[in-house]
Amino acid sequence: MASHILVTGGAGFIGSHLTRRLLDRGDRVTILDDFNDFYDPQRKRANIRRLGASADLRLVEGDIRDGELVDRLFAESGFDGVIHLAARAGVRPSLQEPILYEDVNCIGTLRLLEAARKHGPKLFTFGSSSSVYGINEKVPFAEDDEIIAPISPYATTKRTGELLCFNYHHLYDFRVSCLRFFTVYGPAQRPEMAIHKFTDLIARGESITLFGKGDTRRDYTYVDDIIDGIVASFDLAPGFEIFNLGGAETTSLSDLVGYIAKELGREPKIEYSPEQPGDVPITYADVSKAGRMLGYSPKVPIEEGIHRFVTWYREND
Repeated sequence: MASHILVTGGAGFIGSHLTRRLLDRGDRVTILDDFNDFYDPQRKRANIRRLGASADLRLVEGDIRDGELVDRLFAESGFDGVIHLAARAGVRPSLQEPILYEDVNCIGTLRLLEAARKHGPKLFTFGSSSSVYGINEKVPFAEDDEIIAPISPYATTKRTGELLCFNYHHLYDFRVSCLRFFTVYGPAQRPEMAIHKFTDLIARGESITLFGKGDTRRDYTYVDDIIDGIVASFDLAPGFEIFNLGGAETTSLSDLVGYIAKELGREPKIEYSPEQPGDVPITYADVSKAGRMLGYSPKVPIEEGIHRFVTWYREND
């Protein structure tokens, strides 16, 4: 049965892919997005244009911190569920603007939860981040690992969002999935993220900067796999669960650059700089819980994903 779903941040990278999937399966979607200038808002406008016109799609421009707007939107719309992806993203920018990150990511999430408490629905999917694991020494990271050492304001706000969601599950019987995304990439990826940025610089013959020795490792996850996990968790509608959504393999920074350069047919020019505060040495998802409960199984390995991304980049950027 089709649902009416609020997707916050639906004009962004992950949000626009999710909206496409929901529309394709027959759901109605309302997007709430403020088109802020963290990166060029025209990229988000282009994402919306690619979705096309549909009677099942409504766009509301506004800020999740705007209590009056959020309350009115929930009161009038009769949503069946919320998928909350809107956030100030990125570890390094959060070191420069920690108060903004706290305001958007924590107060904004609380505004949405409160509106849902007052008007419904009590079905809430929260986009969290692998950054909450911080300097976790045990790998791969599992959902029941103790979270005691997030090392950036961004990571802290995402963990706070998870705890707020648990409050509303415990106090008001919300059904909640908190999804810890591991370095999502693919067509329309944000331009400041490593894969997009490196692709752009290498394609233009410019040098790229690697922080550290190039041996940090990330669990890169292709966006289609992430969307599979989001939709499955929304449909499951558990009481309260946290799920890792990752690629379940790690790639070194140096190897990542090599894959991109090979796909572009260019020799990369590399400069090295000291490691950055807030960066972690490795991210690595244990996805066995998501596999067991959601049927989640990442299908796109990193080299295939880079091929798809570079193909998109050549056609669009």
